[in-house]
Amino acid sequence: MTHKPEHETLLRGEEPTVVVPPEQRRSAAREWLEALAVAVILALFIRTFVVQAFKIPSGSMIPTLLVGDHILVSKFIYGVRIPGLDTWILGPWTPERGDIIVFKYPYDESRDFIKRVVGLPGEVVEVRARQIYINGTPLDESYLPADDRATAINPQPPGDFFGPVTVPEGKLFVLGDNRDQSQDSRFWGFLDMRKVEGEAFIVYWSWDAGERQLRWNRIGKVIN
Repeated sequence: MTHKPEHETLLRGEEPTVVVPPEQRRSAAREWLEALAVAVILALFIRTFVVQAFKIPSGSMIPTLLVGDHILVSKFIYGVRIPGLDTWILGPWTPERGDIIVFKYPYDESRDFIKRVVGLPGEVVEVRARQIYINGTPLDESYLPADDRATAINPQPPGDFFGPVTVPEGKLFVLGDNRDQSQDSRFWGFLDMRKVEGEAFIVYWSWDAGERQLRWNRIGKVIN
C-alpha cells in the first residue's frame, strides 16, 4: 500500500496531545515552590538587613517629611542586628548629627518613630527660646524654616525651653523638625542607640490624601 503523507498532516487549528508524566508535573510544582521560597527568603533578608519601606503617618517631621510620604530606610548603615533582639553582630555605630533615623519608640516598641539626631553621647544639649545649643554653641539648623529657627515671641515650656542635659554614653537626643507637633527627647528622654532601626534616605512615593493626588515633585527626593 502506498503511504499517504497527507494522513499525517494536522488539520489547521488542531494541536497534538501531549501527555505529561506525573513525575514531571510534580517536578514543575516543586521548582515553582522552591522559587517562591527563595523569593520570600530574599525579601525577608532585604527587609531585615538591607532596606525597609515606611509610611509617614503624622506631621512631626514637617517640612522635611510630609504626611503620606513613603520612604526607604537603610537597615545596615549603623550595623547588623539579630532580628527581634537588641544583640548586634556589628555595631551599633553612632549616627551623625542631622541624620534622620527610624527607631522603636521607647515606651511602646510596637511603634516606629522617625526623628532627627541632634545630640550625641557626651554632649550638653539645651533649648532656649527654640534655639538649640550644643555644648553652649548655637546649632545651625538651616533645614528648618526661618520661623522655627527664630526666637519665639511667647515661648512656652517645656518645648521651647529645655535642659541643659548631658547625653549619656550609648544614647541620642532626637527631635522632630516640626517642634510644636513632635513627641521627642524633650518629653520622653534619651534614645538608646540599640533601638535605632536605620537611616531614612529617600522618598519613593508621596500621596496627598486631602487633595487626593500624587505629589510628583517629592518622588525621588533625597532625605536630609
